[in-house]
Amino acid sequence: MNRAGGVELQLPIIQPAELWQESGRWDVYGPEMYRLRDRHGRDFCLGPTHEELITDLFSQEVNSYRQLPLLLYQIHNKYRDERRPRFGLLRGREFIMKDLYSFDMDEDGLEISYRKMYDAYNKIFSRCSLDFRAVEADSGAIGGDVSHEFMVMADTGEDQITFCSACDYAANMEKTPCHLTGEAKSSEEERPLELAATPEACTVQDVASYLQVNTDQILKSLFYNVDGKIVVVLVRGDRSVNETKVLNYLGANMLDTADPHEMLNNYGIPMGFAGPVGLREKTKVTILGDLEVEHLYNTVAGANKPGYHYINVNPRRDYHVDHYGDFRTAIEGDPCPHCGAPLQVQHGIEVGHIFKLGTKYSEAMSATILNENGKEIPVVMGCYGIGVTRTMAAAVEQSHDQDGIIWPAAISPFDVVIMAVNQRDQAQAGFALDLYQQLETAGIDVLYDDRQERPGVKFKDADLIGYPCRVVIGKKAIAEGLVEIKWRATGELVFKEKDRVTAYLQEKLAAMKCSKQ
Repeated sequence: MNRAGGVELQLPIIQPAELWQESGRWDVYGPEMYRLRDRHGRDFCLGPTHEELITDLFSQEVNSYRQLPLLLYQIHNKYRDERRPRFGLLRGREFIMKDLYSFDMDEDGLEISYRKMYDAYNKIFSRCSLDFRAVEADSGAIGGDVSHEFMVMADTGEDQITFCSACDYAANMEKTPCHLTGEAKSSEEERPLELAATPEACTVQDVASYLQVNTDQILKSLFYNVDGKIVVVLVRGDRSVNETKVLNYLGANMLDTADPHEMLNNYGIPMGFAGPVGLREKTKVTILGDLEVEHLYNTVAGANKPGYHYINVNPRRDYHVDHYGDFRTAIEGDPCPHCGAPLQVQHGIEVGHIFKLGTKYSEAMSATILNENGKEIPVVMGCYGIGVTRTMAAAVEQSHDQDGIIWPAAISPFDVVIMAVNQRDQAQAGFALDLYQQLETAGIDVLYDDRQERPGVKFKDADLIGYPCRVVIGKKAIAEGLVEIKWRATGELVFKEKDRVTAYLQEKLAAMKCSKQ
């Protein structure tokens, strides 16, 4: 960050509600925000992010375009009341984050700052020896119209990304657009609507099996509570609703699955047998349909009656939709939105996210500057975050074996661990201590394991913790002056004379740390 022109600072953890109310996010951020009151009844929060605070600081301290561009960053704790904390450091309620904020006079300046951070993030994650992709992403609660996530590829990742091997397209699945293909358009003639008994068949798979139809011939109706109003989204039976697309289309703040008891008691709609036929007249809800739905004919849909489904349901004749749009989640094999080749899907762990905020916060919070003509204009902002603790966890997910962690050299807690086979042997302990001091003087990040434990325990712990290099002083070192050196990642075992150990380790470690830069 310093090389990119960033200036480090530290912002408060506890933030006053007034700043969040000024930006308009106090009431919309959601239950993830920890809220508290002081003894005087004033509202505060534990910072889940710092856009409001940094914008307020800028508005007080900067007033001229001559002070721009400005890049301010911190490495600090963040707090979010996650709904499902899990996987240790991957998703916790408290975590360490590096967040940087850019301030520019115009969009051209923002593009330069954004590209500078994009390149810096690529260098950082490459140096960490991570297998990652930069993907197009949704901006979510942070806001802005352009953003990219940096995803570390891992089967345990809770995010999914789509990418195209025929071009350079890659995006978070929630951001991936789905276009209507020629195969989705049907030329079938409409058949008469029929009511069919489907006892106890309340899932797509159950209905398909009971009626002997394919799941893509079933019309699925999903009910959501969106900012207190019921919205129904129609998708093909073999598809899933992309809730982010729905939320963005409606311009809403909160979206949750509708409560089945509420739907039954208030609207008479039994979940599992719900469908669009007659729904508008019965409930006055908003109905959205995915693009594919408009071209689905003679489909199966719930009859809004327990134990029954309609057969030969057709759009316009049997039900009406308020708006058709892209509301489905992309799947593997869908056409790439750039070149049309089949998309591939991988799981990933989000370790970084960058946003073009534009003037979202500066306009709301009056963060302005005087331009070269003396005119007051809102500053143009960007924000750029790296989950430090999450990056550590992602590195472990990618670099481990049955014996423990295999830390990439650039982010290992120590480069080398040195130990004596028998710590009680004064000759071995003295040899180890002397070599430890030599390595430390040479600038090698070294740990001396001087515990009086059995060698097997110390070897096992070294593998478990994952130091890149293990140096062992045993009988061979005392008798022949040969030091045992083992590399964790490859298992390579070598012996070096004591006076050659330092130079050998320096050269090898430097090569390991530079190989990904």
